[in-house]
Amino acid sequence: MNKNTLIGFVLIAVVLVGFSWYSQPSKEEQRAQAVQDSLTQVAKQKADQAEKTAAFKRQQAAKQKIAADTTALFHKALTGVARDIVLQNKKLAVTLSTKGGTVTKAYVKNEKGSKRYVGHDIADKTGKSDDLGGVTLFSGKDQSLNFTLVAKEMNINTGDLYFVPTDQTDSTVTLTAEAGQGKSLILTYRLGSDYMLHMSLKAVGMAGLFDPNASSLGVDWHEKVKEQERGFTFENRYARLDWKETDGGTDYISEAKTKKETTEEDIDWIAFKNQFFSAVMISKDNFQKGGQLESTLYDKKDQENWPVRYLKDLKAQVRTSFDPTGAKASEFEFYYGPNDFYVLRQVEKQSTFGKDLDMQKIVYLGWPLFRYINRWFTLPVFTWLSDWGLPMGVVLILITILLKLITFPMVKKSYMSSAKMRVLKPKLDEATKQFNKPEDQMQKQQAMMAEYSKYGVSPLSGCLPMLIQMPIWVAMFNFVPNAIQFRGEHFLWMSDLSTYDPIFEWSTNVMLIGDHLSLTCVLYTVAMVLYTWITMQMQKDQMVGQQAEQMKVMQWMMFLMPLMFFFIFNDYSSGLNFYYFVTLILSAGIMFVLRHTTDDAKLLAILEARYKENASNPQKMKGLAARLQALQQMQQQQMQQQQTTNNHRKR
Repeated sequence: MNKNTLIGFVLIAVVLVGFSWYSQPSKEEQRAQAVQDSLTQVAKQKADQAEKTAAFKRQQAAKQKIAADTTALFHKALTGVARDIVLQNKKLAVTLSTKGGTVTKAYVKNEKGSKRYVGHDIADKTGKSDDLGGVTLFSGKDQSLNFTLVAKEMNINTGDLYFVPTDQTDSTVTLTAEAGQGKSLILTYRLGSDYMLHMSLKAVGMAGLFDPNASSLGVDWHEKVKEQERGFTFENRYARLDWKETDGGTDYISEAKTKKETTEEDIDWIAFKNQFFSAVMISKDNFQKGGQLESTLYDKKDQENWPVRYLKDLKAQVRTSFDPTGAKASEFEFYYGPNDFYVLRQVEKQSTFGKDLDMQKIVYLGWPLFRYINRWFTLPVFTWLSDWGLPMGVVLILITILLKLITFPMVKKSYMSSAKMRVLKPKLDEATKQFNKPEDQMQKQQAMMAEYSKYGVSPLSGCLPMLIQMPIWVAMFNFVPNAIQFRGEHFLWMSDLSTYDPIFEWSTNVMLIGDHLSLTCVLYTVAMVLYTWITMQMQKDQMVGQQAEQMKVMQWMMFLMPLMFFFIFNDYSSGLNFYYFVTLILSAGIMFVLRHTTDDAKLLAILEARYKENASNPQKMKGLAARLQALQQMQQQQMQQQQTTNNHRKR
C-alpha cells in the first residue's frame, strides 16, 4: 500500500466518522426518545395487564354465576375435595390430583444396587443422597398443566374442575368431570411398563355447547426446573426447553438466555429438560404453529436461603386439535424419565402414535461431527464395556487406552516428523547461518524449505495427524457431562463421577473459581503443565535461528493455557477431568517411549540416503509444503516489487 492510497483511506474514514457524528441526534433528543420509548413500554405493559385483569374478572364472574346457578355447566365439578391417585410400575410412579385431573408429581425409581437414579441432598455439600429410592422430577406447585376449551358461555379450564376417579388400577384410571345431565369431560390415563404415561381427553354430550369455530384446545404447561445435582452453574448449562418440529429436526431455547420463542411450524413434542432427567409432552395430532415457548433463568444468589433451588422457569402455551362432537379424543403421551440415549430411542416403540420422534436427541452429544463420533463410537464402546459390570472409572481408562491405540499411528507419524527436523537441525543451522538479520527472514524460510525438500521432509506432515485427534477430544467433552451412567458412580476418591470432587470448599463464591477446589481439575492442570513443558522442550530441539528466540516468548503463552483450563474445568465433572488427566499421562508415556526408542543416528543416515537419492532425481514439494513455499515466494516477490517502486520514487 503506497502513501497516496493510505492517505485516501484515512480521509474516507474521517468523512464517515464525521458524518456519523454530525447526523446522530443530540443528547436532548436522545433523552427525549428514551423517555418516549419508556412511556410507550409502560403503556403497553399497563394495557396488557389491564387486558389480563379484565379477562380474569370475566372468568371469575362466570364462575360466580355458575356457582349460583345449579343448572349451569360444570356447576357440580367446580366444588369438591382434592385427593391424590398414584399410578406406578417398577420404574416410575406418577401422582394425579382429582383437582385439575393432571400429574402433580413424577418420581423416577432407582435401580436395585445402583445410585444412578437417587435423590441428592443439595444442601449437603458432601453430595450424599437423601432418597436412595429414586429421584423426584417435580412435585406440588413446581409443575402445572391446564387444558382450555372454548365454550359459548365461558372458557372451560381443567385446572378449575374436580374429577371423579373410576376404573382405577395400579396403572390405569378414568377421571370424569360432570358438566350436566349426560354431559361430561373425561380424562383417561394408562401407565406403560417403562417411563411412558398415555392420556386422552374427550368431551361427551357437549357438542352444542362449544363455539362452532373451536376445533382446538389450549395447552398451558409450566415447570420450575429444580436443582437435582451438586453444582448449580454446571447443571444449569444442560437444563433447557427442547422441541421437535413435525416435519423437521429438533430445536431448543439457549440455556444461557431468558427468552421467548414463537413456533413457526407444527411440533411433535416439548421437553422440559435438566441435566439427567426430562419431562416430555407428546401430542398425537401435533402442537400447532404459533405456540409460545419461554425459558426464564433463576439467579443462584437470589436463592441462597431457599429450601429448594431452581435452575429455570419453563413455559409452553400451545394448541392442538379438539373434536367438540366427542367422536375423537385428543391424545397425549408423557415421558418422565432419564436422559439415557438408548432409553429415549425406545420411546417410539412404546408410543402408540406411530411418529418419528427422535427423542434420543434430547441427550446432547455435540455438533454434527462430534455427535457422529459419540453416536457411532463412544456410545457403543462405552455401553459394551459397561455391560461387563466394570466400575465407570475403569471404563473411562479403557476407552482412553483404546483411543490411544487407534490414534497411535497418527501420533507416531507426528513424532517422527519432529524427530526428522531435530536430527536435521545442525544442517539447517549451517545452511541458513547467513540469514540472521530481521530483513532476511523470508530468505531464511525459503532456504529451510529447500533443505527439507532435499531430505524429503515436510515440516507440516506432523500437524495434520495431531489435528485429526482434536474431534475426539471435543467429542468426549460433550459426551461425559451428559452421560447419566456416571451419575452417582464412585471411583477411587471420587464420590460421584458426574460432578466435581472438592478437596476444599468455602461458603462464598470466588471470582473464576467458585466455592470449591476440584482435585481432578488440579491433577489435570498439573499434568497439562508438565506435558506442555515436555512438548516445548522437544520443539526447542528443532528450532533454527530466531525461531528458538520466538519460542521462548511462545512458551509463556503456552503455559497460560493450562491456567485458563483450570478456571474452566474446576466446575466440570470429575469424570471428564479424570479422562483428560489419564489422556495426558498416556500421551506423555507414549512420547517418552518414542523418544527413547528412536535412534537419531540411524534416522539421520536414512535421511542422508534420501538426500543422495533426491540429488540425482530431484522431486518437487507436494501438498501443504508446496503451497507454503509458493506463498513465501509470492510474498518475497511483492516485497521486492514494493522496494523497487519506493526506490524509483526517491529518485
